[in-house]
Amino acid sequence: MQNLFRRRSLVLATLAASLFCGSAAFAQDNNKNTVKVGISVGSAEQVFEVVKKVAAKDGLNIQLVVFNDYQLPNAALASGDLDANAFQHQPFLDNQNKARGFDIVPVGLTITAPLGFYSRKIKSIDQLPDGAAVGIQNDPSNGNRALLLLQSAGLVTLKPEAVKNNTATPLDVVSNPKKLKLVPLDAAQLPRSLDDLAIAAINNDYAEKAGLSLNKDAVIKEAAKSPYANLIAVRRADKDKSWARRLVAAYQSPEVRSFIETQFKGSLVPAF
Repeated sequence: MQNLFRRRSLVLATLAASLFCGSAAFAQDNNKNTVKVGISVGSAEQVFEVVKKVAAKDGLNIQLVVFNDYQLPNAALASGDLDANAFQHQPFLDNQNKARGFDIVPVGLTITAPLGFYSRKIKSIDQLPDGAAVGIQNDPSNGNRALLLLQSAGLVTLKPEAVKNNTATPLDVVSNPKKLKLVPLDAAQLPRSLDDLAIAAINNDYAEKAGLSLNKDAVIKEAAKSPYANLIAVRRADKDKSWARRLVAAYQSPEVRSFIETQFKGSLVPAF
C-alpha cells in the first residue's frame, strides 16, 4: 500500500510539473517581447520604422523581414519563420488561404494603398491607343482589382457575376472597344516591364520603389477609400496573444497615423 501511495504521488508530481512547464511556456509565448514581422519593400519600410519606435515604448521589439515577392510572406508566416506579416489586403489573404491551405487570420487594419495604372508612353489615359498592351497582375485578387479599375475608366466591361464576386479575370471581359491586349504578369515584374507596355497596374510599394508617384504619375487610380485595406496577419493560434494586440496597437497609434498622412499625402491612407 505504501509503495502504491508513493507511485501515485510520483505520477501526480510529474503531471503537476508538466502542467506547470506547459503553462509557463504558454505564458512566455503569449507575453513575448520580440516579434518578427514580414513586410514588403517600399513605403512599408518607412512606416514600420515609426511603428518600431512606438512599440519599443511598450517594451515590444519588432524585427522586420523585407520581401520583394507577394508569394513569400504568407508561406514564411505559416511555416513559423515569422510571427506576423503586414503586406496584403483581405481578398489576397482569402485567396492564399484557399489556394495554399494556410490558416492565417487578420488582427488589425493598417493602410489603404490605392492602385494605379502607370505609363512611360502617355501622360493621360485619353491618349491610350487602340490595341495597346496593358499589364495587370497575374494573382487573382490584384488582377481582379486591376480589371475593376479598367472598367471604372470605361476601357472594358466585365461580366456582372465576376464583378459581384470579385473574381474577374481577362476571360470575364465582355466588351473591349479599344481591343486592348491584357498582359498578366507577376506584380513585381510589372514596373520592369513598363517600357514594353502602354500602361500597367502597379501596386503602391512596387511603384514607389520604381520612382513612381500615384498622385503625379498614375494615368488611372483608385479612390482613396476602397475595400482593399491592408492588414496585419498572424497564424490563427496566435490571434489572441498579447503580443499581437500590442503590435496592432503600435501600428494604429496617433504617431503612425500622423506620419502616414504627412509623409504620403494621400498615396497611402490610414485604414484604422
